[in-house]
Amino acid sequence: MNTSNLLYLSSIANQSAKKATGLFDSDFQSILLILLSSTGIYLAVIVYTRIFGKRSFSKMSSFDFAMTVAVGSIIATTILSETVSLFEGAVGLLMVYILQLVAAYLRRYSWFEKQIDNQPTLIMDGQTILKKNLEAVRLTEGDLRSKLREANVTKLSEIKAVIFETTGDLVILHKKDNDAIDHWIINDVKR
Repeated sequence: MNTSNLLYLSSIANQSAKKATGLFDSDFQSILLILLSSTGIYLAVIVYTRIFGKRSFSKMSSFDFAMTVAVGSIIATTILSETVSLFEGAVGLLMVYILQLVAAYLRRYSWFEKQIDNQPTLIMDGQTILKKNLEAVRLTEGDLRSKLREANVTKLSEIKAVIFETTGDLVILHKKDNDAIDHWIINDVKR
């Protein structure tokens, strides 16, 4: 390496060090831009959510989860990045909302729904733990016991069924009587 390359690398290192030295170093213009971007992108989220509906933040499917993560990322990038303008952030946010709306519409078709949604899975049928299904959804018996305690189950005989939902939630259907579960309720549950 020659001297000019070393001097160049040294100047870059010094500039980086200057930027990184002060934890609270910031100028008024940067703070003002962050405040304006935060306000603008927050208002955009409110407007888009009112237009596209509450489903935008539901946890119904993996696509809904991706929507929530994408919105959070776009908000953070728009607020804190100097390279993304408020307009660009709002357009990116609008695109994510439009994709969510299109996906919600296409989920009416079973071929599309099967591609983006997980299928609810039966974990327990009465007192019987379905070990293959438990392994398929990557739960342990310890996880299952914890959720049963959380649902105030004191005896396995109280359980009619345990279902691992598409959202990752475990639903415990309690035995209150000897009636069978209506087929419509468990129609899409993988056995």
